[in-house]
Amino acid sequence: MVNVTYDSVEKRYGNTIAVEDINLTVDDGEFAILLGPSGCGKTTTLRCLAGLTEPTSGTIKLGDYDVTDVHPKNRNAAMVFQNFALYPHMSVRENIGYPLKVEGIDGDARAERVQEVAEMLEIPELLDRDIDNLSGGQQQRVALGRAIIRRPSVFLMDEPLANLDAKLKLSMRSRIKVLQRELGITTLYVTHDQEEAMSLGDKLIVMNDGHIQQIGTPDEVYHEPKNRFVAGFIGSPSMNFVDVEIDDSGTIRSMNATEGFEYRLESTVADRYREHGELTLGIRPQYFTAHTEPVDNAIRGEVKVTEPQGDDQIIDVLVGDEEGDHIELTVKAPSTVEAMRNEPIWLTVDDPLVHGFDNRTGERIADGDVARTKATERHAESTSD
Repeated sequence: MVNVTYDSVEKRYGNTIAVEDINLTVDDGEFAILLGPSGCGKTTTLRCLAGLTEPTSGTIKLGDYDVTDVHPKNRNAAMVFQNFALYPHMSVRENIGYPLKVEGIDGDARAERVQEVAEMLEIPELLDRDIDNLSGGQQQRVALGRAIIRRPSVFLMDEPLANLDAKLKLSMRSRIKVLQRELGITTLYVTHDQEEAMSLGDKLIVMNDGHIQQIGTPDEVYHEPKNRFVAGFIGSPSMNFVDVEIDDSGTIRSMNATEGFEYRLESTVADRYREHGELTLGIRPQYFTAHTEPVDNAIRGEVKVTEPQGDDQIIDVLVGDEEGDHIELTVKAPSTVEAMRNEPIWLTVDDPLVHGFDNRTGERIADGDVARTKATERHAESTSD
């Protein structure tokens, strides 16, 4: 197995920049996720490694071997596409074994390897079926089998679960993770689904507008986002953002003078942000506590919509005048909170877990990360009890 290194990789189409200044290392055996919205450059980044797209500048290495100008078939990389790209005129057995046939592996050795891979993927009973007689999940397993039978150095996946229904996605997600762990193959996986990325990856590479925004473990990217884009993209429902000013007492108020949005932060949290004066406050929906009766030091709002989700509910809260200055907040609360449409609601905040962002650059204000990490651990323990 090998590690993968991108060094200042750029791809342009005329004057259009697809990706720029891609500097990235994926360690041997690591499962790395290229994550971002559609059009952010993640597939282009993957295709440059596969050899399907030629970089305009920069170098790509597999281990110590520069593959920037090497033909795709000589890179020892296997790729699984979103549309599976199976051969409809071949059986499952023939599809899985085709890469070995191209390499000139003899029939007996090929049959043995096909059987081994089919058992690994739990599809030996499908080997003699036609591709058209398979479900989407079964076709995806065949595509995986065809990729891994070559025992490649690098495994590349471009949104391989995008065409599957929700139940199949969960099943295949688990299978891919187990398979990657068993084989130990260095893997790069493209997706725009942040839930999929968080559950699969050892390392997340978050991209936007052709640039890498942040590289880190799922926990690092979620709890310590580098900037406002990453914070808003990771997490469902998305983080709430409010432009605020903070005074010497640690009280924050909406910069739009929205009536009702006033909250006094505890002193250790206020100390992170007081010298900034003005900032963008970021609060994840689950870090609010919703109250149906007035409480001290709370943000007062009005319930607009509730979305039941089993044990929890999502509450859309309007703060301020609907016809004038107002803020809309998304709150995640237990289903036992009796939030009624058009009724008042009071919100308190788990102060240590809020984030502050520079409202000019969008960069996160990282002061107090140690305290936030400890508070995050306490919050995780309390919600798991």
